[in-house]
Amino acid sequence: MPHFLTLAGLSARTLTELLDASAAYKRARPHGAAPWLAGKHVALVMEKASTRTRVGFEVAVHELGGHATVITGSGSQLARGEPVEDTARVLGRFCHGIVFRTFGDDRLQTMATHAGVPVINALPDREHPCQILADLLTVREHLGTVDVRYAWIGAGNNVAVSWLHAAAAFGLTLTLACPDGYHPDPDVVADARAAGASIEIVADPVAAARGADVLRTDVWASMGQEEEARARAQAFAGYLVDDGLFLHASGRAIALHCLPAHRGEEIAASVLDGPRGAAIWDQAENRMHTHKAILELAFTGGARGPA
Repeated sequence: MPHFLTLAGLSARTLTELLDASAAYKRARPHGAAPWLAGKHVALVMEKASTRTRVGFEVAVHELGGHATVITGSGSQLARGEPVEDTARVLGRFCHGIVFRTFGDDRLQTMATHAGVPVINALPDREHPCQILADLLTVREHLGTVDVRYAWIGAGNNVAVSWLHAAAAFGLTLTLACPDGYHPDPDVVADARAAGASIEIVADPVAAARGADVLRTDVWASMGQEEEARARAQAFAGYLVDDGLFLHASGRAIALHCLPAHRGEEIAASVLDGPRGAAIWDQAENRMHTHKAILELAFTGGARGPA
């Protein structure tokens, strides 16, 4: 079953094909896209709140000729304790594919095991592979290549883990500035280094930003970590991506952020709303285009873009 659950183990060739297909879908959008999902139904199961992921997939499925059924956590029997495997078995009989945003990675794996149809990872607690494809497409659009210097400023969260997987595939240079206690999974770091990526973990955001072409940040407390927000605000004091931090980056450096952003916490309003942050809005749009390529890969086993 060609699920799309992780970037781990994917080759640079496969990721490049996904990026090429995404770019082709983006170019074709004013004129429509090949309706190869015609007659197909995709369930978007969103146990976590979602704007860009939900709308991006909903529009992507529609523009590919299919029909998307959105199921929120509170609006399904999952909220009342129905086992994931039971939901998976039923949705797999109703629909041709499932996009699943959930909490524990075990829930995602259970859905994939029992659905009998392609399952796409739309963000559990461990990884966020869909987001990184949009990031990479944006970097390629703005800087001409993905082979640039990256700085991650913030927690070693699910997005950082997927960035490490991408770094492993492409052999990227990635420095992560994380406070003590908030480093990414050491096994993922070790695997990325073993694959040829240049990975460094530092405590000082300035050290990470020095010479970087991309300053990538995210909220300090991800969904499900709201009770830790106060402690995290203290731990991440000094980790603001602001104009001062860009003084240490390369002259062409851009900012990236998943959104939603907390202006004045992890990113300054002057960056988010200024020329350095202009790529962030392209990054948000690119979620929809990369979702089309991901759907194609999951449904057909390859990503070629519109005919």
